[in-house]
Order: sequence, then structure tokens, then C-alpha cells
Amino acid sequence: MTRPPTAAQRRVIDGADPVTGRLRGTPAQLEALVKRGLAFRHPRPPHDCFLTPAGHRVRESPAEAAQAPAPAPAAPAADGVFAARAGGEEEAPGAAGPARLREVRAAWAGLLELRRMTRPDGSADLPCGWERTHLVRAAALALEAAGHRPAGPSGDDGYRVRATPQPEAVAVHAADGTALAACAATLEAAGWQAGEHTEPRTRARYLLASPRRA
Repeated sequence: MTRPPTAAQRRVIDGADPVTGRLRGTPAQLEALVKRGLAFRHPRPPHDCFLTPAGHRVRESPAEAAQAPAPAPAAPAADGVFAARAGGEEEAPGAAGPARLREVRAAWAGLLELRRMTRPDGSADLPCGWERTHLVRAAALALEAAGHRPAGPSGDDGYRVRATPQPEAVAVHAADGTALAACAATLEAAGWQAGEHTEPRTRARYLLASPRRA
């Protein structure tokens, strides 16, 4: 059985950037995570370390398996951790202002860099492993970064991204056909495939979107 990371290593893993997986720690801590296959060192200066898919799994796993305190769940930006808005949340003060726009753009740029770092050809055209394990957050980030407005708690005319029972797929709802088509175009440009479907009971149209593999 693989030995779990130490408490100090787990704190470094839990403190990774929630989007890019960038790590901060002492050189010894980072080197230990690299040797265990939980992190990799970027080949270009400044040679920062990032979580590997195995490292992301450790970060998502129950903390008792790693003999360390449980990691904090993803929190809204107001609590200091960036989270793309999936629609339906209570909007924090300033959530639609310039600061939020900068956060969203920085998160999207970081995600594109993560794509480049984790693909052999260095391209950013297709979703990466993090996006496939965080489908709702990834799709919501693509939409919010492109300027689409998320729905508020009252279910207004913004977008809503929701999980589905189907593997590697999310449902995207919008106010009308025009908004839904715009969401589809954005997701397709971001490396997703999206098709319109009809809910059997309500007859409402929605998108079923999945990250492309090729």
C-alpha cells in the first residue's frame, strides 16, 4: 500500500491553487512530492511545481487517509478561494465588479497554462485532467470568462451549470434559445462538445456538454 503523504506534505497539497494546482512550500517539501509522483516541476523558469493527477486525487480524498486535517471545501471568492459561478449562488458584494473580472481572467489564463503544461504538444485547445474531474467548475469558468452572466438565486436569465448522471457531462441551462446557443458556441470554442436536448417533463431546452478528447 502506498504510504500517505505526511501532515506537512498534505498541507502543501491542500494549499495548491484550486485551478492550476500550483504548489507553494519549502524546496524539500516540493522535491518530496515530485519524487512521489504527486507533483511535477515545470520545465520552464521559474520551474514552479504543480499537482499531478495523482496529487489532485490526494487533495480530493478524505484527509484521514492522509493522517492530516481535512482540506477546506472549495469556497466562494469572498472567502479567499476563487470559484467560478455555476449559477444560482448568492452574489457576494462586488461579485460583478472589476476585481471579480480580474479574478476570472486570471483563473482562465491559469487553466490554459495548465492545459499547455499537461499536453505533450503544449497546446491549450483541449480540456485537461483537472477539468475532467471538476466538470461543473470547469464549464462555469469557461462561460464566466467569456462574459456570460450566471443566474442569481432567483433563477433569473443567466446561465446555470449542473452535474448530470452521465459520465463527463454537465447540463447548461439558459433563459432562451439565443442565450443557450451563445453558451454552446463558447464551450465549443473552449474545447467542449455541446448539443441541445429537451427535458421530457418541462420541455425546456438545455445543453449537454462534455470535454473533448480530440
